Parts: sequence; structure tokens; C-alpha cells
Amino acid sequence: MTPEEFREYGHRLIDWIIDYRQQVATLPVAAAVQPGEIAAMLPEHPPSTPDGFDALIADLDRVVVPGLTHWQHPSFFAYFPANAGYPSILAELVSAGLGVQGMSWVTSPAVTEVEQRMMDWMVDLLALPEGFRSSSTEGGGVIHGSASEATLASVLAARWRATAGQVNVDGDTSRLVAYATSQAHSSIEKGLRIAGIGTDRLRLVAHDANFAMRPDALAEAIAADRAAGLEPFWVCATRGSTSSMAFDPLPEIGRIARAEGVWLHVDAAMAGIAALVPEHRWVNDGLELADSYCTNPHKWMGIAFDYDLFYTADRRALLGALSILPEYLRSAAAESGSALDYRDWQVPLGRRFRALKLWFTLRTDGIAPTQAMIRRQVSLTAELAGWVAADERFEIVAPAPLNLLCLRLRAGDTATEQLISDANGSGEVLFTRTVLDGGVALRFSIGGATTEREHVLAGWELLQRVAAPAPAGPALGSDAAS
Repeated sequence: MTPEEFREYGHRLIDWIIDYRQQVATLPVAAAVQPGEIAAMLPEHPPSTPDGFDALIADLDRVVVPGLTHWQHPSFFAYFPANAGYPSILAELVSAGLGVQGMSWVTSPAVTEVEQRMMDWMVDLLALPEGFRSSSTEGGGVIHGSASEATLASVLAARWRATAGQVNVDGDTSRLVAYATSQAHSSIEKGLRIAGIGTDRLRLVAHDANFAMRPDALAEAIAADRAAGLEPFWVCATRGSTSSMAFDPLPEIGRIARAEGVWLHVDAAMAGIAALVPEHRWVNDGLELADSYCTNPHKWMGIAFDYDLFYTADRRALLGALSILPEYLRSAAAESGSALDYRDWQVPLGRRFRALKLWFTLRTDGIAPTQAMIRRQVSLTAELAGWVAADERFEIVAPAPLNLLCLRLRAGDTATEQLISDANGSGEVLFTRTVLDGGVALRFSIGGATTEREHVLAGWELLQRVAAPAPAGPALGSDAAS
């Protein structure tokens, strides 16, 4: 491809992206294909000669788009959102066009220093503890790909600190114990497994009626493990859980963790971005007690995936766990302490220029559109809760402080499963399910950048249409709601 062709095709591809985004609301939210159907549309072997750009663009429409779940659809109410604003899309193009690798300061100083500034800007915008600033001698922040990576990094740092670094030598994690609730993200167990902490060393701490961790149960579990000769080393407090948007009581958990010398990681992957709005900065309550924290601008802020903000108040432990310095990576800048090498703040060596996505967005759009969207969608969720409460066939099964409402049919699990299947089968919406205290629930997640009241109302009216009629008497059966 010549530079002239790249210019022409680039303009056409930008037009294609805009056309897709402008017509995505007219498409079924989820792909109506069977496993293997997309692969069957592609040749089994690579082409012997190039197909050309025209054929490629045609197959984006013919093969790719019909096989997508459209995360930018205004009626995408599944999982949590993955908003991708235009400025961050352009930044992805610049990052790819520059083609630099920012593993160390010396490999591209701008990659490191723009990232430091962006992490500090987000400390300001989210009102995070000052100890998370890059200018701090003990803490700082780094961009990871996802909250799963951040979780793993925190576990590895905690493991290093709990063993005074000996784990780097002998790999012995047999006495280490971790704590979370059943509402914690699945990446918690995965990260612990990778770090050599088996499931028999993960304690699921009891939660209260709001699905939030009970501090008394955490303290009891830690005491029991110490009495058994084990070493409590890491606890995850979730601020806005995936299943139920539960908020663990961070101040109380933080005080226990400090007293016990246990690393406290705070997972606010979705809800942390709510702190862009001053009236929702309660999501940060107790955060000054955390050893590490993460939140994802690639969910509610419009920074194209992948983009996680990971902060730590204990830089020494993180670097102790992850820093390895072969001769070919040595530099005078890093050894003098005047520059950061972010490769030591993550598991991979290589690093993309992710910071551009946030820089472009803040420089061109600012945060006002995101603040307005958050306020609008929190209000819509409260309005939705009112609609649900007024229909006797439904019940709300968890608090809804932000933008997730968990609901179910009073007729029970089977009816709720069918409700989700029928609603998703319409192609008009996409919901996901969860299980809360043994009961199936539908998650109505309101977070898309283009989602408005009309889309939420249409989704609710669809649920009302496909729900079974109200029973004549009390629901029967082992799965009926009490």
C-alpha cells in the first residue's frame, strides 16, 4: 500500500466507521448467527493474490457486521458499557501510525510522560487520594488494559510485600490467604490462580442484604486464618460489583486491613468513573485506606477499549514484584531515578501509547458530556426502578444507586430465564443474567453513550410484553419468590 493509497483508503474507512455508528441503532443488538457460521464465510486458506481494498470493505459489511454484538447500540443493556468516543478512536489511529513501543522511558519519552500526566489529570478529575500522584515517592499510577490486569498486579505486589520479597526466590505462596465476597469479579479468582493462590486459599466473605461485604465477617475470617497458622495478605473491596452494583463498606474494611497489615485492593472498574460528577464522589469514601485501586474509562467515560487506570500507594511493592532488569534494558535515566520505566508496573514488557486516547478526549470534548450522561443515566435508572415497582409481576432484587437495576419475575427462576431469552431473542435489546443469593435476575445496565429515555422505556415495555401474565394466586414451586 502506497502513502497515496493509505490516504484514500483511510478517508473511506473513516466514512465507513461514521456510517456504521450512525446506523447501528437500526441493527439487531446481538448477532443472529450459529457457531462456525462466520468462519464458513471466509476462505479456508489465505488468498494467493491480494483481494484489494474494495473487496475488504465489502466483506466488513457482508461478514463482520452481521456477526457482531453491537456494544455501541443504544439498546445494549448487557454487561457494562464499552463506550468508544470519536476522539479516542482517532487517538488509536495516531498510536498505530506512530508505531512506537513505550516499554521504557528511553524507548519513547513522550509515551511515559504523557501517561504520567494523564494519570495525574484523572487524580484531579476523580478526586482521588494525593498519594496516587506520579509525583508521590511512595505511590503513582499506570494505564493497564483492563481491571483484570490491575487485579493481578495488586495480588503480585501484595504477595511480594507479605513475604518480604522472598516469594521471588522460592515461589512459596502456600500460607497466603485472600478475601473477597461472592459478588467480586471473576478476575479475582483468576488473578489469584495465576499468582499461585489456589481456590482453597480464597475466602468468600459473607455479604449483607445489599450484597456488600460484612466487615465483622472479614475480621472473623482473618482471625481464624491467623489462628490456623496462615497469612492473610490481600483483600478486594468492590465498589460497584458486576452482578449487583454492590458497594463494599470501604472505610470499615480499610481499617481492618490496616490493622491486620493486609493489602487492600479496591475494584471500581465501572462505578469509579461516577466520581467525575461531584455529587457521586461518595464512591470514593474510604479510598485513602487503599493500597491499590482501579477504574475503567473504557466503560462509562467513552475512552475506547482497552483502558484501565491502576493506582497504588505502595510503589515499592509493585516494583519489587514486577521489576526485572536485563542488561539490554538498562538506561541512565531510569537508574538515576529521574524517569519511570512503566514496563516494571505491569506483567507484559511491551506498551502501547494508550495515553493518547484520554489526552485526545479531554482536549477535544472535556468531561462535561460524560458528566451529563452519567447524571442522565442515573436518573433514568431511578425512573426505571419506579416503573418496575409499579408492576406486580416484577421485583427489584438489589439496590440501584447508579446505573444498574437487577430485577426478576416473582414467578421464579424459570420464568425469569424465559423472560431474558425472549427479550434478547427479539433483537431489539440485549440483557445479561446473574444469580443473586441463588435466584436468577435480569441485569438492566444503562450506560451507552447514545442511550436515552426512549430506549430505556422501549426496553422496559418489551419486558412487560414478553413477561408471563400475573398469576391468579401465590407463585408455586421451589424456585418461586417468597
